[in-house]
Amino acid sequence: MFDVLPLDETITIRAETSVADPDTCKFTVSQTVHPGGPFFFHAKELAAGSPLAERLFALAGVAHVLVAENVVTVGKHSGASWSALKSGIGTVIRVQLVSGVPAILEAPRTAGALGRTDAEVRAVIQELLDRQVNRAIAAHGGKISIVDVRDGKLFVTMSGGCQGCAASQLTLRRGFEVKVRRVAPEIADIVDTTDHTAGKKPFYERTSSN
Repeated sequence: MFDVLPLDETITIRAETSVADPDTCKFTVSQTVHPGGPFFFHAKELAAGSPLAERLFALAGVAHVLVAENVVTVGKHSGASWSALKSGIGTVIRVQLVSGVPAILEAPRTAGALGRTDAEVRAVIQELLDRQVNRAIAAHGGKISIVDVRDGKLFVTMSGGCQGCAASQLTLRRGFEVKVRRVAPEIADIVDTTDHTAGKKPFYERTSSN
């Protein structure tokens, strides 16, 4: 779903609601919002010191914010409506750009600086699975589940259509892992504990060369 937000002659913003997760919307801006990133804020408290994220969390219904170059991805609470939020988010982005103040004032957080416990990291990744990843791969009858988070390692298992699927590592490394890096930079390695030889309904059958 695409909407062109109300105009300003110099700044245009295209809003695209995620098909996989209707509670997430990507706002692509005609100019850089903040260089580098991604900068992910999964809670209002983490936005302190970053003007754009602070203003976005001030809008009722905003649940999380991701800023990367010219893209601002906003997640909303399920009860909130995009019809009201999209316009407000567009206004906040424009005001931020016009202000000339960096959108993210804090230096990018390193994995160590985040200081989150394994349980907190697990909760963030579980939310990612629930809200995006598993909704997307459900179309293939697949599912990814967390086994454990320990010492910078994420242990997962793949089931359903993903178990034994010839494309399972593509899903894991080029899809899921990329998203995990964005929301949980603490994770240095993702370990697939799945017994793929036991898969009974792989979406893509393996051949002898897989």
